[in-house]
Amino acid sequence: MPASPQRIRKAVFPVAGLGTRFLPATKAIPKEMLTVVDRPVIQHVVDEARSAGIEHFVFVTGRNKGSIEDHFDRQPELEATLAERGKSKELAELAQALPEAGRTSFTRQQAPLGLGHAVWCARDIVGDEPFALLLPDMLHYGGKPCLAEMIAAYNTHGGNHIAVSPVPESETHLYGIVGVEDKAAKVSRVTQMVEKPKQGTAPSNLHITGRYILQPQIFDILATQERGAGGEIQLTDAMLAMLNAGQPYHAVRFDGTIYDTGTKIGFLLANVAYGLDRPDLAPALKAGIAKLV
Repeated sequence: MPASPQRIRKAVFPVAGLGTRFLPATKAIPKEMLTVVDRPVIQHVVDEARSAGIEHFVFVTGRNKGSIEDHFDRQPELEATLAERGKSKELAELAQALPEAGRTSFTRQQAPLGLGHAVWCARDIVGDEPFALLLPDMLHYGGKPCLAEMIAAYNTHGGNHIAVSPVPESETHLYGIVGVEDKAAKVSRVTQMVEKPKQGTAPSNLHITGRYILQPQIFDILATQERGAGGEIQLTDAMLAMLNAGQPYHAVRFDGTIYDTGTKIGFLLANVAYGLDRPDLAPALKAGIAKLV
């Protein structure tokens, strides 16, 4: 373990998915631009990365994803209109949401070859340094910001880190699961990784939640990795190869709720949870929900 691990400056966001589970809504709108309350899903995840100190945001996109790039750019006409109408609050919110100039990069995946391939597409932008990877569908809500906790653990241990959260034993076959040295610890060394283990065979009930800190050696493995499940290049396979080669991995338990906004129920629940967290919306939202149920 290095005495002072190289600082995590860059984060990768794979946003090339088609969002077929949300058709017809996602026919012309990227699923990452669907809103949770009044902010696109991708904005919530970028905000998490910014709060953790990330400086450069790398988006791996695909066709029909141009609105994501536009969202993280200025819109002079809109800003001028808001200024003329005295909408200072809205202007400030727009400015706050934008990364600094030159802090975003966009590259295309071009073929639907899986998460591992999407990560590999960011190799030249990330370069030879460790980086964070955040899956934009997975909103980590409540508790301390997930990536900030992971970077704090990384600064202590170095190596690679995976965010995890417990699920019922009956559901472990639905997720990527890690085995750890101490299941009760906030941070523990990873001993195993299994993608969707058969029921009754999981090494723990800690599932991988879509937040990672990875060393750049992952790119070399992904470059020559054969396709796995579903004919795709699987990130878990590459991480397992690194683990087996002696690269240390630590699991960081997230003590909050995770909403998978790539599912309709997860998306709806996220809107309710984030809405109830807003003092300006919570009273009316509670009253409306009470009428419905």
